[in-house]
Amino acid sequence: MDVIPVGPRIATSLLSVLAQRRTAVSNEKPDNAPFGNLSRRSVFGIGSALTAAALAGVAANAQQVRSSDHHLPNESDPGPKNSALEGENPDSVWSPETDNGTVAPFKYSFALARKRVESGGWTRQITVRELPISKTMAGVEMRLTAGGVRELHWHVEAEWAIMLYGNARITAVDQEGSSFVSDVGEGDLWLFPKGVPHSIQGLGPDGCRFLLVFDDGDFNEFETFLITDWLAHTPKEVLGKNFNVPESTFDHVPQKELFIFQAGLPGDLKAEQNEAAAGSGVVQQRFDFRASQMKPTKVTRSGEVKIIDSKNFPATPIAAAIVRLKPGGLRELHWHPNADEWQYYMSGKGRMTVFAAGTHARTMDLQEGDVGYVLQSEPHYIENTGDTDLVFLEMFKSDHYEDISLAEWMSHTPHLLVDQHLHVGKAMIDGIPKQEAVITPL
Repeated sequence: MDVIPVGPRIATSLLSVLAQRRTAVSNEKPDNAPFGNLSRRSVFGIGSALTAAALAGVAANAQQVRSSDHHLPNESDPGPKNSALEGENPDSVWSPETDNGTVAPFKYSFALARKRVESGGWTRQITVRELPISKTMAGVEMRLTAGGVRELHWHVEAEWAIMLYGNARITAVDQEGSSFVSDVGEGDLWLFPKGVPHSIQGLGPDGCRFLLVFDDGDFNEFETFLITDWLAHTPKEVLGKNFNVPESTFDHVPQKELFIFQAGLPGDLKAEQNEAAAGSGVVQQRFDFRASQMKPTKVTRSGEVKIIDSKNFPATPIAAAIVRLKPGGLRELHWHPNADEWQYYMSGKGRMTVFAAGTHARTMDLQEGDVGYVLQSEPHYIENTGDTDLVFLEMFKSDHYEDISLAEWMSHTPHLLVDQHLHVGKAMIDGIPKQEAVITPL
């Protein structure tokens, strides 16, 4: 016979059942019967009641495997741990009960990326090598001193950028020989098309810091085409012939790439624009965009979003949304049907749950300096879990922005059909706004 272990609460329940049964029996027994009418049937009745109570108590106890304050024995966590990292990632340490299965990590922090430091500033990157899920896009953070130069270079990938701090002068020359020279400040964007040579230089008083986003996860900031590197690996007699000057003209070309180097501040903007445009003019489409001056595309009481794609920034093959969520605000449940989503968290903290189908879902916490990534068409949300605004970028390898909202889908599908799926009541479905919210509560 198996013995069912019981705790104090279950024992109390058993005693209560036994007392009730004995009272019922005692009310039936004659005065001269020492055990009353305690028949075989009555004994088995008591036994059945005791067993049922024990099993019910064990089942109730077995169901309580999680507690809000994690005090249960099965939730204890003795031994070594990284308390600081766990404190930043509560939804990984104690994931929501709706999380399930194995979902590949979809975040990586720039704080973990190796920083390359040069005389004119520093840079670090997050690519598919750091974040394996990020196959379509990569990101680079860069800091330039006042006068610091990211040297003249180009690369196969398109470069989208946003200024995070300070000011810079950017230059480029397109396939027609047309030039572009402009100064950009905090909140401004720029886009250098694939293969177009360009440069970035920090301005006074304190240079700049910016984010670069590239439309290939395998991009490598440390392996771009640099003007110094190219000329150092070209015979001087060929250089002389190419420019119709003596070979000795190139005696002082650096034999090692400059990459990021310190220089003096650039000259007057108008003078440099005129000098660069001489003979061939300026590019037909501007390579910069004043997002800092743009009105939000959507505003609710919980935040706002600015959407920038080829509709309002014709030069860009990369679509973007700049999202601001107030404390408690939610970037509503949605997905993107046309591209993977690459995210950069500029300020605040929040969490994101990604549903990967087949019952798989995972929640991760994100904060300033983190990169997030969501595969094409995987539904998700972002929630502000902090006490300050959460500001982040949504980036897509597409010239136009697309998303589909769960609420909008439900509101424009026959309501009876939706309720037959979800059993939430037709009144609830009738009350869903007909227009996409983007940010909730409205």
